Amino acid sequence: MQATLSTTLTFTDIGLHSGAPVTMHIHPASADHGIWIKRSDITIGDPLVAARWDNVVQTQLCTKLANDLGSEVSTVEHVMAALAGCGVHNALIEVDGPECPILDGSAVPFVRAILGAGVVSLDAPVRAIRILAPVECKTDQGWARLEPSDAPEMQFAIDFADQAIGKQSKSLNLSNGSFVRELCDSRTFCRNSDVETMRANGLALGGSFENAVVVDGDQILSPGGLRHADEAVRHKMLDALGDMALAGAPIIGRYVGYRAGHALTNSLLRTMFANPRCFEVVNCDHDTAALLPGAGAHLDEVCAVA
Repeated sequence: MQATLSTTLTFTDIGLHSGAPVTMHIHPASADHGIWIKRSDITIGDPLVAARWDNVVQTQLCTKLANDLGSEVSTVEHVMAALAGCGVHNALIEVDGPECPILDGSAVPFVRAILGAGVVSLDAPVRAIRILAPVECKTDQGWARLEPSDAPEMQFAIDFADQAIGKQSKSLNLSNGSFVRELCDSRTFCRNSDVETMRANGLALGGSFENAVVVDGDQILSPGGLRHADEAVRHKMLDALGDMALAGAPIIGRYVGYRAGHALTNSLLRTMFANPRCFEVVNCDHDTAALLPGAGAHLDEVCAVA
């Protein structure tokens, strides 16, 4: 069955790029509502933006959405990953600024709040997108592919010159709460050498050692070090799940990425939807729904973070 939140959840922090305070409420929603974002600070025009792949307008460092009248909201990937990974299909996200709060740079604060409050089943079947044939997108830097699979799966590999990151790879069956156990606490990361460049360009003004893993060669500069030895590739998988959730339905298939980021994942969705013979939309029976991300996830399975 489709699901929503049991109650409204509130998060207050700064935005990663603006550094300005932002408050976000995630409200329950009815069956077939999907995920929408409302800019509560916009009083002229349309404040509602559908959390959908074809509303993605920018993918530099984060995913930004916009509607036809220009209302925008960025850094949506972490909350989208949390909703998908907790099995929430319907919600209204209300935010009082142009970006979602960054919190600790991962999805674990959202996950803890969602599972702590509880998820409510709705009287409607879950619709999923089943991959029927491979779909692939490539750039000079990397590639991403969707392949048929009986369950939602992800394989990801990264390759960075910094020794603190280097080459990492991970494969994961995303069924039955594995996002909650394996990925949700992994933080965004960046090179220390890139920080000043980003800030000079008006980006990452709210970034800090507390909401990102900052590396310098073979050194981890963020206090406390890493949460996982392969935290970087886990965060890339978290981002990919959040960006794939913009398909509007869970995807039953295998996502394979090599040095893929927000732009490649969004291009992959656009390519998939442009080739309808590569996928089908199905109403999930009980057994299929039980395989989806978030099905059976529990609060006591959430990654332990100090």
